[in-house]
Amino acid sequence: MANEARRPIKCLVFGASLRQASLNNRLATLAADIAEEQGAIVDRADMRDFECPPYDADVEQGQGLPHPARDLCRRIKESDAFIISSPEYNASMPGHLKNSIDWASRSRPQPFNGHQALLLSASPSMVGGNRGLWSLRVPLEHLGARIYPDMFSLAQAHEAFAANNRLANDVLQQRFVTTIVCFLDLVEAAKHYPGLKKEWVEFLGERPDAMIDRVETNSAEAA
Repeated sequence: MANEARRPIKCLVFGASLRQASLNNRLATLAADIAEEQGAIVDRADMRDFECPPYDADVEQGQGLPHPARDLCRRIKESDAFIISSPEYNASMPGHLKNSIDWASRSRPQPFNGHQALLLSASPSMVGGNRGLWSLRVPLEHLGARIYPDMFSLAQAHEAFAANNRLANDVLQQRFVTTIVCFLDLVEAAKHYPGLKKEWVEFLGERPDAMIDRVETNSAEAA
């Protein structure tokens, strides 16, 4: 889709590493650059913006959500979609990212429901951090996020970037651009041409019980 024809969409984009010079932050920057080139409005963030103390229900009850969690909620709700480039820690997602998701999920309504999301990873390994993305899908999909099927994992990422911060391999660069473009097309369609209501249900018992189950519905017009 030509960017001049794209209807307005806004994406939150951030790398999930706390290390400033991380490969995932570089991949997130490249994703943000491409999204802007394709006509999207991009909210560029840093994982340090969302870093929270360990989740504690007593702290939540006494003090409410910490500011970083409230900021994550706000910026997701203000966007139509989000893109995360996440490192892989011991074949799973980083603990600080999961902790921020847990805090944000306590907001009412929780922010992830109905939002389109694209997951990326970069790693020096041959699998590119892909195993971590599969674990990251679980809580996000549980919370109602629409995770784009084609996750992108950049293998041998320490050698993959050119001096201009693009990918040195032209074929891989084009494949990455295509992934971003197709994702943005889906986000645009979901926002401007909705066809159904999106309902998120958290079912916690052997039978429905209003005391422990949560149901949140987004109308098609507001999706």
